[in-house]
Amino acid sequence: MKTSDFIRLISLAAIWGASFLFMRIIVPVLGPIPSSFVRVVFASVGLIVILLAMRTQFNFHGKLRSLLLLGVFSSGIPVVMYSFAAQVLPAGYSAIFNATTPLMGILIGALFFSEKLNLFKALGVVFGLAGVAVLTRTGPVALDTNVLLGALACLVATSCYGLAGFLTKRWISDKGGLDSKLVALGSQLGAVGLLVPVFAVNVSAAPPATWGSTGVWLAVAGLGFVCTSLAYIMYFRLIADIGPVKSLTVTFLIPPFGVLWGAIFLKEQLTLAHLTGGFLIAIALWLVLKPPQFKPAVAAQSLSK
Repeated sequence: MKTSDFIRLISLAAIWGASFLFMRIIVPVLGPIPSSFVRVVFASVGLIVILLAMRTQFNFHGKLRSLLLLGVFSSGIPVVMYSFAAQVLPAGYSAIFNATTPLMGILIGALFFSEKLNLFKALGVVFGLAGVAVLTRTGPVALDTNVLLGALACLVATSCYGLAGFLTKRWISDKGGLDSKLVALGSQLGAVGLLVPVFAVNVSAAPPATWGSTGVWLAVAGLGFVCTSLAYIMYFRLIADIGPVKSLTVTFLIPPFGVLWGAIFLKEQLTLAHLTGGFLIAIALWLVLKPPQFKPAVAAQSLSK
């Protein structure tokens, strides 16, 4: 990996880690539904501007309907879940839980898409769940119903991400493929479509007490334009330059940044639970993502047989 690629990888992890910080600033003021809605709107506008600047052809090759539906799972539901979690969980918690995305993908693939669950992947799931348990039970936030619901919301979000990967392959990739930047835009538009009626009902029934200060809207802009629009473009460039496997290592780097930004800007407490839970999840990710050629022959048999 070239130095420039490594710098972009670290920068992307820092940007995505900051998204949890921004949500902790926005959600307590606007509420989870308005926060989710303005995020996907800003992200959609940002992507449109970037694609226009890049002179991208807006040709979805008849897949726009599939992309809009995909956006419900790849963006709409996860954004809402993380916004609800941001009401009760520190930014560092959500960032660490976000790293369970590959583990949820493994479980969903085994349960619903006939994916083989080998020994290393099964161990990865066990280590990942152990990391989640350590963080929620021994972390600096007292364990109560709200914390459990916040953790559950994060896991629902990562499950949607895992499901979205399989749906993308089935609906988009297996049917001739599509420019990944258009996939990103289509998914954000799908999230907007999902949240428009939800936002309208929510604001009509219980409008926010305040629409926030300039600082809150700067955080919204950072979340939508930088952490979503720009981050998507950076990620796709990384995939093109270093390949999808190396690009996936960003998953390991997001939690440290999420914890760091929360500690610096929100004064969130750092404890041994962060290190222990994060370490267990990191082991889980290594077991799940490590290339097959490094697996001993004894692990080649699938547990699904």
